[in-house]
Amino acid sequence: MASAFLRALSSLTDRHLLPIWLKSIAVTLLLFAVLGTAGWFALAGLLGRIGRAWSLDPGYGQIAALLLVILAGWLLWRILALAVLQFFADEVVLAVESRDYPEMAARARKLGLHEEALRALAGAGRALLYNLLALPLALLLAVTGIGAPLVFLAVNAVLLGRELQDMVWLRHRPSPEIPPPLTAIERLLLGGAIAVLLTVPVANFVAPFLGAACAVHLIHRKGRSFA
Repeated sequence: MASAFLRALSSLTDRHLLPIWLKSIAVTLLLFAVLGTAGWFALAGLLGRIGRAWSLDPGYGQIAALLLVILAGWLLWRILALAVLQFFADEVVLAVESRDYPEMAARARKLGLHEEALRALAGAGRALLYNLLALPLALLLAVTGIGAPLVFLAVNAVLLGRELQDMVWLRHRPSPEIPPPLTAIERLLLGGAIAVLLTVPVANFVAPFLGAACAVHLIHRKGRSFA
């Protein structure tokens, strides 16, 4: 796992991957800004009407809306970033494989725009659903100070491990019946490492790409028998 991460780090500066990385970050930031602005206006308007009904200062509604948008942004960043990455996954995986595994890159199945979009939407939907299901437990454990972040970390570690694996595996598996080469523990470690990085400022911009590149190395090192 450690060697795969080191090789993935070196992939981030590859001239073929860098344009995809910058394009993905730009799209993620644009969507994040649009959703955040729309969410703030919607919440500020709703809370403002509630405040007027209770004869409260309208400013309280705007402050509450801002806090809710910040909280939602913290929860949704990883979901949005992964969804955008999945949309560009074919380019990302191909760039890493072309440099380090050219024979595998030549054999890869191209998913196509339609399948990429469906996978991105499905992955984002799963992530949103499981994070919402974990929210009540996280709120109960919020008094511990560390319980809530650990709940979300565990949930997203499982989700990210699966999604990052599938970005690569679906392009190479000989048939749907053949199980992927990564074990559940390996997926959990991969997903957990990326989930932690997604909570770190600045690092969260490169975390999805690092995870995708690491998944390429892990799968091709362990799964050469499917070539």
